[in-house]
Amino acid sequence: MRKRDLEIALESVKPFEDPDPALEQYATPATMAADVLFRAYSVGDVAGKVVWDYGCGTGVFAIGAALLGASESHGIDVSPAAIAIARENAERLGVDVSFVQGDVSSAGGGDTVFMNPPFGCQNRNADRVFLEKAIACSESAYSFHMESTLGFVTDFVAARGKEAALVATYKYYIPHTFTFHRRTKQGIDVAVVNIR
Repeated sequence: MRKRDLEIALESVKPFEDPDPALEQYATPATMAADVLFRAYSVGDVAGKVVWDYGCGTGVFAIGAALLGASESHGIDVSPAAIAIARENAERLGVDVSFVQGDVSSAGGGDTVFMNPPFGCQNRNADRVFLEKAIACSESAYSFHMESTLGFVTDFVAARGKEAALVATYKYYIPHTFTFHRRTKQGIDVAVVNIR
């Protein structure tokens, strides 16, 4: 599968119907998800691997990994509504993905983890449990963070005996979704790191 074909497929992933601000439920754009997935695929972190999508939301990374030939693809999210949409998305795209509802601390492990965890804007330090779990339960993890926190993430990972290398940076445009949003669209600088 070419990267553009993956992006087209992921553009059909249905978004959140009623996103929860406390969970910072913002869909990862298909262009970003496809780019990160394809970068991971190109270095051998997807095809034939057991892949997890922590905080999977509507399932974009788990579905993308299945499309790229993961031997197993799993997603976990605390939101039952998100899991229902993720299952619907996987069925519509014809991929075999196991989605479970639960806290990320109860997630299984595998070869590779993808995650776009809460940035901690609503609940301080919300991303730490994701980082801890990915470090403990995978050989390689791809994680989204605000670019301004890159130093913290690198140090946090290093203190646990692993390395976080920058994969890419993006401008993440968040649409006006919740009543506390003041702008029509807000751009945030986001960094994706690979933890090994």
